[in-house]
Amino acid sequence: MSYGSIITTVAIVLVVLALVDIYVYGGVRAAISRLSDKLKGFIRIVYWGVSALFFSLALFILVRFSSLSLETSGILKLFMASFVILYSSKIVFALFLLVEDVYRLMRALGLGAYKAAKKEPVVPKELFQSRRKFIGQAATLVAGIPFVSSIYGVTKGKYNFRIHKAELAFKDLPKEFDGLTITQVSDIHCGSFGDMSEVMRGVRLANEQNSDIMLFTGDLVNMRASEMEKWVNVFKEFKAPMGKYSILGNHDYGDYVEWPSEEEKQANLQRLCDFHEKIGFKLLRNENLKIIKNNQSIDLLGMENWGRGGFSKYGDLTKTMQGTTADSFKILLSHDPTHWEEQVMNNKETIHLTLSGHTHGMQFGFEIPGVIKFSPVQFHYKRWAGLYAENNRYLYVNRGFGYIGFPGRVGIWPEITVITLRTA
Repeated sequence: MSYGSIITTVAIVLVVLALVDIYVYGGVRAAISRLSDKLKGFIRIVYWGVSALFFSLALFILVRFSSLSLETSGILKLFMASFVILYSSKIVFALFLLVEDVYRLMRALGLGAYKAAKKEPVVPKELFQSRRKFIGQAATLVAGIPFVSSIYGVTKGKYNFRIHKAELAFKDLPKEFDGLTITQVSDIHCGSFGDMSEVMRGVRLANEQNSDIMLFTGDLVNMRASEMEKWVNVFKEFKAPMGKYSILGNHDYGDYVEWPSEEEKQANLQRLCDFHEKIGFKLLRNENLKIIKNNQSIDLLGMENWGRGGFSKYGDLTKTMQGTTADSFKILLSHDPTHWEEQVMNNKETIHLTLSGHTHGMQFGFEIPGVIKFSPVQFHYKRWAGLYAENNRYLYVNRGFGYIGFPGRVGIWPEITVITLRTA
């Protein structure tokens, strides 16, 4: 997307947001109609003052956009946090008003038709009843939920690391690997992090699971390898006695940066690959290796990114599987879960377990384990978080260790996955 088209898109979005502000304020005014003039004046100043600050920040970003660092800019993080905190609640508020306004319109049309049929005079003031105070108050209460939740997500939620566990049984898992434990981490996006001590706490939590193998399923950075410079000493602390292995994700290739030359882009990619080695991970790029235990083995396959739609397709499953046998037990690392749907789920050769990430669960939603799991991302990704099974093959989609864009998490917390393999 060109600089001009980005500016145009952002400008259109800002106009829409301004209209939302005006519409919502109509409901706010109805909700506070019985307060004192002094208190109403204070609320009006706060409402429009906060909106003015938000739009001032947006205009500053528009003017300085070309000089801002998209992967690490504090100004952009502040803007995204403000956007989600303010407009997640305002949109909820607006939905309440919209339902009431549809009712008011239908009532006016019905009353108008009735009066016309009776040949009675139609007075517009009689047709359209005023907004009801209790609707505005109910909207305020409900809209407060995403408002408070988003503030928590920005301040605490993004480091609210959770352990998700799964135990999977396979009839053809070699007996020596019965009880093998795997810790999966995905989507670190180190350029977004600010609090090193909190990130280190997440690393320690992963190590406390005492898994045999550590697997990382892509997106170490947001855009550039340089984001990793200050994080090497943190992420090299990941421990696993049987080895640490990794793959690349769509953000790792530098595809979202306009590089002066292809040579610089490739140099950036090579530097990122070197960082994997510095933090002690064996990076797999369309290749496989054997994990050996007491003369028995399983195949670990690491494929480069392959994503449905407009995402990069550097992965080659045929090349990745070269040298493996049809009857071997296989674990595939593939960043984007759509790859499992397109090439793995119905593949004639069984890949027993695929580990992915990529979706982040959109960093926004809610979950009650065993009851409900919801995020807006599910309207785009059929398989977006947790465990899925099809044709005796499993896919696990990690919710991500880090975050990008919105500098927080609400309801969909950062994840460390622990999988135990069993011989059925």
